[in-house]
Formats: sequence, structure tokens, C-alpha cells
Amino acid sequence: MEIFLIRLLQFILAISLLVLLHEGGHFFFSKLFGVRVEKFYLFFDPSIWKWDGSLFKWKPKRSDTTYGVGWLPLGGYCKIAGMIDESFDTEQMKKPAEPWEFRCKPAWQRLLIMIGGVLVNFLLALFIYSMILFYWGDTYISPKDMTYGMKFNTEAKQLGFRDGDIMVGTDKREFKDFSVDLYRDLSEAHRADIIRNGKPMSIKLPGEISLLSMLKSEPSFARPFIPAVVDTVLPNTPAARYGLAKGDTIKALNGKAVDSQNELTFELGRLEDMLTGAKTKADSLRIRTATIVIARNKQLAEYKASHLDTVKTVLTEDVKFGFAPKALAQLYEPRHDDYSFLGSFPAGVKYGVGVLRGYVDDMKYVFSADGAKSLGGFGAIGSLFPATWDWYMFWKMTAFLSIILAFMNILPIPALDGGHVLFLLYEMITRRKPSENFMIKAEYVGIGLLMLLMIVANLNDILRWLGYM
Repeated sequence: MEIFLIRLLQFILAISLLVLLHEGGHFFFSKLFGVRVEKFYLFFDPSIWKWDGSLFKWKPKRSDTTYGVGWLPLGGYCKIAGMIDESFDTEQMKKPAEPWEFRCKPAWQRLLIMIGGVLVNFLLALFIYSMILFYWGDTYISPKDMTYGMKFNTEAKQLGFRDGDIMVGTDKREFKDFSVDLYRDLSEAHRADIIRNGKPMSIKLPGEISLLSMLKSEPSFARPFIPAVVDTVLPNTPAARYGLAKGDTIKALNGKAVDSQNELTFELGRLEDMLTGAKTKADSLRIRTATIVIARNKQLAEYKASHLDTVKTVLTEDVKFGFAPKALAQLYEPRHDDYSFLGSFPAGVKYGVGVLRGYVDDMKYVFSADGAKSLGGFGAIGSLFPATWDWYMFWKMTAFLSIILAFMNILPIPALDGGHVLFLLYEMITRRKPSENFMIKAEYVGIGLLMLLMIVANLNDILRWLGYM
């Protein structure tokens, strides 16, 4: 429960900040061009019976704007006078146009008002990334420093990769760290540069591997090779009860040889899948009763054991031994780049633009069956935040969500900023303004599409929670 609340608090704080600044962008340009803003709200405030839906509201003296907080935490809005938006205030549109209304302003001013929110979100993301680099710097482990190499799945091995290959880069660029960018480059590359047995070599790639299948396959296309060596033994666990000690190497599980922690994790995952189908306590006990072979007094670099011990133990209810291997940061020396205040801005812009480019490239998968299943709602977004309060991860996730919010809002869908921009561009090119009846119908269609997308995304969250996806 504590983890849930910490993630929920981070999610609400990040979304509130982003929504306020997004709507603030619309507000700024509206005020700049003399357009009246009637309401500026964080969260939505649909009325319930005799209640107007406001948790808080305030209207300063000599101001046309009411500021408030609604009860429905699904975003926020800035109600601009003389504009057809999600409020569907058609009564106002029937009245004679006033000079302080949105509809009376030149098209170029209306265009700036509409892109104001997207502009603020994008610039905010670049600023946050820059400040992250200035304050924390950039710490990462380069794949070419991972001397144990990688573990590859069957698909990767069919392309020519072998377990233990050290990945250097592709014909696109050298790999900086092990992240989704590495997978993205591999999916589009025609050549992968590796080091095998100390010798540089290249592998031909097709140039069109599905990034989604690379990420979703189990085991994944490539992952850092981690030796199955015990580093920490947790108290009151099967590992502690049966005397596993730091430095022990797991050589086999239930008669199947394992050459790494990656392989051991995969085999434990298979046991966990079997456990979900267990119908009786006896079945559960049989699946959780595991025989492991332990190597002691070994030479880690060559995996040669002076003697082996065979241990039979009952795993925990969630199929765990209760020990942890060394983390990547313990196996390899991380690299660290520091940035001056001025130097952080070009680095932050480069990083943010790269994040946006990758996100845009990945949108093509949304229109596939697997891509639709990968959509996530509020639960999926909230789970991206860490289980403990971490300001570095909070700001990094906030910047990422700001870029997503900017991109999604500029899509040419009615009811989104991008839909209004599309109609404004049409007006500027043809010198003809779309009719109010058409704009109202388009707004209904856009909201319908957005509601459908929200339902699908959050239904996916529920199905994953129930174990059906």
C-alpha cells in the first residue's frame, strides 16, 4: 500500500505540474492578445446535482478569470471566450462576437494561442533534462565496457549473435548505454559491430526488425550477461536456510544447466508460470521443490569449481531463492559526464529531441495488434515512477511525460490542440473559416475518439492486473 501511495503522489504531482503549465501556455498567449479567459482550472469540474464541481475557486477583483480546482483529476482546462472547445458553450457562440473573444482575433494570433500549451510542455521538458544533467550529470554503463557480453534469445542468435558477444554499435552510431535506444538502433540497422573472443567483427542485420517484438519477447532480444554468483543472501529465505554464501555460483536448477543469472531467472519464471496452474497444495509444493547445484571456491573468470554441492530446497510462495547477484554497477565501472550550467542546455536539448524522435518513431506500433495491447492508462503511467521517492527519477519521468503530453496534444485530432491548429491552418490557406456547426461536430468526434482510446488503455491496465495480458 505504501508503494502505491508513493507512486500515486508522484504521478499526481507530475501531472498537476504539467497540466498547469500546459494550460498556462494557452493563458499567456490569450492575455497577450487581449482574449478573455473565463476559467482556469486544474482538473475538471463537472457539476453534480446542485454542486458546481469545484473543490476550490477564486476570482480576483477586476479580473475576468475564475481560478479553481475541480474534483475529477483527469487533466485541466482553460476556457477561452469565443472558442468552441470541450465545454461546448454554444450559447455564447450564438451571441454577437465581441472584440475580446478568440473568434475575433487574426488567425495567426489564434494559432499561437492554440500551440501555447504544446510549446510550454516541450520547452519545459528540455529545461528539466538540462537541469538534470547540470545537477546530477549523466551516469551510465557503456555496452562495450560489459566484458561478460550479452545473453541473446533465439531470434538474435538466428541473426548471428552469440552469447558473450560485446556490443559496440551499429552502422548508425556507437552505443552509449544499454537502453531502449540500443534496441531501436538494432531494429533499424544493417550492421551490428561487436567484439567476440577479443576480436572486433560485424554482423549483417535486415534493417527492419520489429522493435516491439524485441522488447516483448521472453527472454528479450539481448540483455547484459550477469553471472549466477551469489552476492547477497537475504535472511529467513531458502538461500539462508540451506547455507548459500557470497561467492557461490549456481550451476544447475532441477537438472538443467544454467550459465548465468539470466538463465536462472528465465527458469524460475517457467516455474512461476507452472505455479499459476497448480490446483492443489501438493502440486504447488512439488513445483516449488527445487534441486540446485552450487559451485564453491571457484575461479569466477573461468567458472571452474573446485567442488560442487547439490542442494534440495523449497522455494518461497513466489518462487524465489532469496539471494541477489551483483548489480551491473558492481560488475562494471560506470562512466560519468558532468555538465556546466551553460553546457547543460545543448546537452539537454539533444537528449530531449532524441526522446521525442524515439517516441514518434515508436508510434507506428500503436496501429498493430500487439501495439494496441501495449497501450497503458493511468496505472501503467503511474507504475513508471519509482517505488521510493527519488527526485532524479521523478524529474526524469516528469520531463518524459511532458514530451508525451506535447506530442499527443499536437496530433491533428479534433478536441486536441492539434485539431484546432489543423483547422486554423486550413483557414489561413483557403481564407475560409470552417462553420461553427462543423467545429462542434468535429469536437464531438474528437472527444469520442479520445474517450475510446482512454477506455482501451485503462482496460489494458485492468487486464494486466488480472493476469489476462
